[in-house]
Amino acid sequence: MFSKAMDNKRLDISELSEKVLQGLKKALRKLVETSAENNEELVVGDKFGNFKSVPAKDLLKRLPV
Repeated sequence: MFSKAMDNKRLDISELSEKVLQGLKKALRKLVETSAENNEELVVGDKFGNFKSVPAKDLLKRLPV
């Protein structure tokens, strides 16, 4: 029984993680869309710690649907 409870808990954590990631993706898209409408730039960083300012319209073209 303990094993089944742990499996359920892992499933709940997995579901929560997926919902959080989906919410982040939705919020990021909204931020980029709103910034693009206002001809703004956003600061983005890469995996090496470098950062630069990029027009939001360019970012919008590269975001997955």
